[in-house]
Amino acid sequence: MSPVFPTVREVLALDPVRHGAPRLVAGDAGLDAPVRWVHVAEVPDIATLLGGGELVLTTGIGLPADDAGLRAFIGDLADVGVSGLVVELGRRYVSGVPRVMAAAAERRGLPLVELRRATPFVRITEAVHALIVDAQLTELRATEEIHQRFTELSVEGAGPAEVVRQAAELAGCPVVLENLSRQVLAYDAAGESAELLLDGWEQHSRRIRPAGRTAYDSDSGWLVTTVGARGQDWGRLLLRWPGGGELAGGATAGGRAAGAPPTRLTILVERAASTLALGRLIRRDAEGLERQIHRTLLTALLDHSRPVDEVALRARALGVTLERRHLVGVVVRHRLDDPAAEGASGESGLSADAAPEAGPARLRDLAEAVGQALREAKLTGLSSAVDDQAVGALLALPDAAGEERALTAFATALRRIRLDAAPARAAVAGGVGPDAVIVAAGSGVGGLREARRSLIEARQIADAARRDRRDLPIFRLPHVGLAGLLHLLRDEPRVQTFVERELGALLAHDARHPRDQLLGTLRAYLEQGRNKSAAAAAAHLSRPAFYERLARIARILDVDLDSVEACLSLHVALLALDAIRTP
Repeated sequence: MSPVFPTVREVLALDPVRHGAPRLVAGDAGLDAPVRWVHVAEVPDIATLLGGGELVLTTGIGLPADDAGLRAFIGDLADVGVSGLVVELGRRYVSGVPRVMAAAAERRGLPLVELRRATPFVRITEAVHALIVDAQLTELRATEEIHQRFTELSVEGAGPAEVVRQAAELAGCPVVLENLSRQVLAYDAAGESAELLLDGWEQHSRRIRPAGRTAYDSDSGWLVTTVGARGQDWGRLLLRWPGGGELAGGATAGGRAAGAPPTRLTILVERAASTLALGRLIRRDAEGLERQIHRTLLTALLDHSRPVDEVALRARALGVTLERRHLVGVVVRHRLDDPAAEGASGESGLSADAAPEAGPARLRDLAEAVGQALREAKLTGLSSAVDDQAVGALLALPDAAGEERALTAFATALRRIRLDAAPARAAVAGGVGPDAVIVAAGSGVGGLREARRSLIEARQIADAARRDRRDLPIFRLPHVGLAGLLHLLRDEPRVQTFVERELGALLAHDARHPRDQLLGTLRAYLEQGRNKSAAAAAAHLSRPAFYERLARIARILDVDLDSVEACLSLHVALLALDAIRTP
């Protein structure tokens, strides 16, 4: 029965009742039973006309005269679930109700109250019914606000964190969203200590076992509802009601557990769960909730949008401990940015119609592969897409000694997973083909406050290694050398000025003559160490044709291509141009 109704204790405190000088003679254990209605009765078989939850008022003039009849009368009222019995003294009973009636009421936990002064029953019924109606109106308004709030959240496509925050705000109680593995996806402590709320969460959550899809666990004090849709449950939403747990006490005569939350909170958690389930369905082609939380935390580390301590707390609640760990930032990305564009030009076998979906789908597949590789390598960490082209991971290792071993295990697992998922990738999974990936790792750090440096370094290494032709399982800072330095300096105006000074004339020529591009010829010549025969073969040109193109490049740039110093300058300019053009 809903706690929106006043209790027997609250009714006894009303002025019209107090006017009658009430005295509780039995059944004090049932004083917290809710009063659904007030009924005046003067017949002994009134129980057959009641539905439970009523407070019965009587003068006793119609009650049985024998002890057995009084016991049966009390028993019938208790069986039907009335909240209490109020007897006005003076007409049938002068000094007090019969002892047998009091004893029977005490045995059944039914509150029995004497009114020692004459009191118009109509005033009592009016007062109680007004209290009930006011409470119901308040509950209705609260329910309307709940429905309106969560409807707006559904329309806005609010994320789990916002839904949980709004639920906690409306309830004024802590709210936790967890997955089926009892890992915290989102929470709001409602002003309480988040540390205490989430400490040992998984073990605590497994002890919360409500009976039903939405139910209140009086032992723990948590109101719980299952989150899911279309027969696929994926989590639970839990609200801690302060009247529960050890403070809840036992069951009342009305059949309701003492301290149970009001109906509006049940409606609240169910509406919040529906909003979460709907949002999940809408985002069913996007990342899972766990991966979204991983992305939120990695993004927070990269852009300082959340305090480091909060990131550590939320990660620990998700099952990833970052404190007192050796942390290594890792970035995995494809060598080519836009397979859709390649497909449109016919180089990768993708149709132009598939272009809009190809990029996000490829990135999602890569993120899933990275997460699976972490699991297979038995590594702990956060992982998710960090931008439109790359997947980041922050590995949390027990100590620095195992860094190389962990990175090797991760890279090996990732390569195997990608080959198993698509055998056609076998020729390019670790090489330089259109589907090849780069695994880059930053320097290991000893604390979470330095993790951003490791992640940024890994991203810079991955970007700088895109044109590296070596098939390395993991790229580290020493591997990218000059290209890595130029990538770091790519936004420097002096570097851009240097590129224009060295290559501007050749770039202008290529812009005017799109069918006679010469920059690729220069690149082949420099990458082959100024070996003209090898460069001609790499460019798929005959030697006379290649030599003629080199001569034109020398005239356009007004440079001696046999000069080591001049070629070194041009090669650096080419590397800088690649860094500038790399998004």
